[in-house]
Amino acid sequence: MTSSKIIGFGSYLPDNILTNNDLEKIVDTSDEWIQARTGIKKRHIAGKNQLTSDLATIAVKNALKKANISANNLDAIIIATTTPDLVFPATAVKVQNNIGMQSGFAFDVQAVCSGFLYALQIADSLIISNKANRVAVIGAETMSRIIDWQDRSTCVLFGDGAGAVILEKSEDKTNGILDIELFSDGKYQDILIVNGGVSSGNLDKKITMNGREVFRYAVTKMPESIEYIITKNNLSITDIDWILLHQANQRIIKSVMERLNISTEKAVSTVANHANTSAASIPLALDQYVSKGKIKSGELIALSAVGGGLTWGSALIKI
Repeated sequence: MTSSKIIGFGSYLPDNILTNNDLEKIVDTSDEWIQARTGIKKRHIAGKNQLTSDLATIAVKNALKKANISANNLDAIIIATTTPDLVFPATAVKVQNNIGMQSGFAFDVQAVCSGFLYALQIADSLIISNKANRVAVIGAETMSRIIDWQDRSTCVLFGDGAGAVILEKSEDKTNGILDIELFSDGKYQDILIVNGGVSSGNLDKKITMNGREVFRYAVTKMPESIEYIITKNNLSITDIDWILLHQANQRIIKSVMERLNISTEKAVSTVANHANTSAASIPLALDQYVSKGKIKSGELIALSAVGGGLTWGSALIKI
């Protein structure tokens, strides 16, 4: 039975680092206040001339190198992003051109912080339906471009970055992408929003957030979806080697682990070093833990995210 497995991981963080101490000079906040409420110590900010496609290009090149394949071995590129270079064409086609991929197809997906899981589901479905053999799935964001740097409730939370994985067709259903479940509920769309866009005639809006409500739904939707997918696959929480949550806030990670009644030692956590990178956060964290040998071959990982929309979901993968 056809399935998909991950054969390469890659990520990229811009060189420019903005620490909490740097933010103290911009807005009324402090390193102590930020760390106590979020666990974030610093974030990376794209350079003036660095686009989302530039970050994505470096991340996917790194993933291709680790997979030991060339760009022309890919059949498709899917980019999850909230911060595309242009209204159109898609950021993914720019990346396709950047890496010299001369065939196949490329497109973007928008589900904010859950976007990587949505893109992963599409890529897995393309492979299972024999429409593709290898697909690059990228989460890439320049969140700094949609931040109000005078709003201390949001500007301390976000950063820029990109992460990528390469999926390949496999006949081994016991490894790779085991299952993905996605959800959304539009009645919560206003609690985390950039209230502007093409059809509204305003492209200059910034992120606004009801932090209390976002926290409440994050710490309920993610554990619920993890428990659902685990039960659906006849597993128990003790079968999971790692829980990799959207890297938004260390307090959220801690609260979700408590609700799942599982040790925080099994939680992947990289948010301190790059803040909330939206759709990039899960593949970024995955690459960092795999590259450092923390996540090992054969281990079972539960991924979960929640984002504006609201969108949320979970996945089970075995590296």
